Amino acid sequence: MKIGITGTPGTGKSSVCKILKKYYPVIELEQLIKEKKLYTRKDRQRDTFVADIDALVSYVSHYVTHPTAILGGHLAHYLPLDLVIVLRASPSELRRRLSKEGFDEAKIKENVEAEALDVILVEALERNDNVHEIDTSERDIAEVANCIMEIINGSDEYKPGSIDWSEEVFR
Repeated sequence: MKIGITGTPGTGKSSVCKILKKYYPVIELEQLIKEKKLYTRKDRQRDTFVADIDALVSYVSHYVTHPTAILGGHLAHYLPLDLVIVLRASPSELRRRLSKEGFDEAKIKENVEAEALDVILVEALERNDNVHEIDTSERDIAEVANCIMEIINGSDEYKPGSIDWSEEVFR
């Protein structure tokens, strides 16, 4: 089973993947993209590589063969997966986390708006049949890892549609 852990930057993907590595093989997509040169160019303005999604999909389809593997990163939902888990955080909490990580104001605004509009969740639902979402706003990373393990073990508690930031955004 290929499991994607995705979400807006700052929702806890990398941190939770560190915990999940104790139980499953975890592939950090950003690292994989750099190491295997699965990108089309370097975006100097954003200081990141522009992933070649077709090459990434091909690589994952051919070389990720473990019975249960986790693919972590904000592009995971673009891959052919058996299960997608979207990590979410309230816009105010996301702003706090990204500020603490040193993101500039333009990048913070872009990511907070994307989270408020459910961009990654919508993209995940358009591409995958088995999608779940976890609100990480008030959970510590160990709790988030436990929620993910529950989903992997069959829980339907985290089906999409229960998280709504509209009251926070439109007040």
